[in-house]
Amino acid sequence: MTDGQIVFTDMDRVIFGRPAGEAIAAEAARLGAERVFLLTGGTLNRETDEVEKIRRALGPRCVGLVDRMPAHSPRSAVIACAAEARAARADLLVTFGGGSVTDGGKVVTICLEHDITDEDGLEPFRSVITDGEKHIPPFTPPTVRQICVPTTLSGGEHNARAGCTDGRRRVKQSYENRGIVPLSVILDPAPCVHTPEWLWLSTGIRAFDHAVETVCSLDANPYTDGTALHAIRLLGRGLAASRADPADLDARLDCLVGAWLSMVGVVSGVRMGGNHAIGHILGGTAGVPHGYTSCVMLPHVLEWNASVNGARQAMISEALGRANTPASEAVADFIAGLGLPRSLAAVDVDPSQFELIAKNTMNDSWTYSNPRRIAGPEDVMEILAAAAG
Repeated sequence: MTDGQIVFTDMDRVIFGRPAGEAIAAEAARLGAERVFLLTGGTLNRETDEVEKIRRALGPRCVGLVDRMPAHSPRSAVIACAAEARAARADLLVTFGGGSVTDGGKVVTICLEHDITDEDGLEPFRSVITDGEKHIPPFTPPTVRQICVPTTLSGGEHNARAGCTDGRRRVKQSYENRGIVPLSVILDPAPCVHTPEWLWLSTGIRAFDHAVETVCSLDANPYTDGTALHAIRLLGRGLAASRADPADLDARLDCLVGAWLSMVGVVSGVRMGGNHAIGHILGGTAGVPHGYTSCVMLPHVLEWNASVNGARQAMISEALGRANTPASEAVADFIAGLGLPRSLAAVDVDPSQFELIAKNTMNDSWTYSNPRRIAGPEDVMEILAAAAG
């Protein structure tokens, strides 16, 4: 008999299909916020009028803006943004952009709550892996909360976890607390037409990866099977359709909702596996964009795990319309059909880096919840070699 539990977050609501500016202004009014600070994507602010639409909708409530948050949310950029939000006496943070903006905003709220003004000040708040066990330090949750408008599909806006990179060690680290999940998430497909195609599609595969590893998880259950398999269907059709017609807002909304559904397992306590663990390290250690890590590694991790969870993997193939095809092959074909990279060589990761990547992967907690036991760095090296290209 299956047993388990579903743990919900401290998010209030998800709003979909409404213009972002209108929804943000309504949420600020609902929350009684008078000093709203914006953290946005740089290109989105400088090359489109989408951020200006939000500023106009907020009117005098908007007290500041930062549009500098590099990939993988480095500590230095988080500290700089927090300093500006603190100086503006922000009482609500709105993040508008991709996953690095979202995660950076979460850590900014930690900095505001705990008066963190330098990179070393973040050290006591990060999760630590010791002998395969994750230790999450308790801390007071932020009182300045976050509203998130995502323009990519990695799904981190639904999670009470943030990735933030220690640039000095070149390691992406985790910060977890129920109170850092955004209070509201607004899914508006219209601004997403400005997202570069490679970023939209590759982060869509990241969301797809969440759904796949949820189905394959050691903690899989009927509730998360339902949401994850439908996420695979929505992303399977939505990514292809939005690539064929970038102006198809229905397809883009399918993708945004698919990304939301793909996160149900993650946020409710279902552990991911080796693909996510390796992906975290490829980002922080090798600088691979978040979505590309899943494009490159997912088929190979599926193949490596197939001997222990082939029956579960068959559900993935069926959801993609490829019943009786090995999931590793169906997923690889899906990724190839979107024109995305398929090997580590294609994302400029050299075999000389494999040893360090494998060693660092053993410090990620999801290494230890892979369906097939990863006994040590040598197993990670085997998977990396298969993906080398």
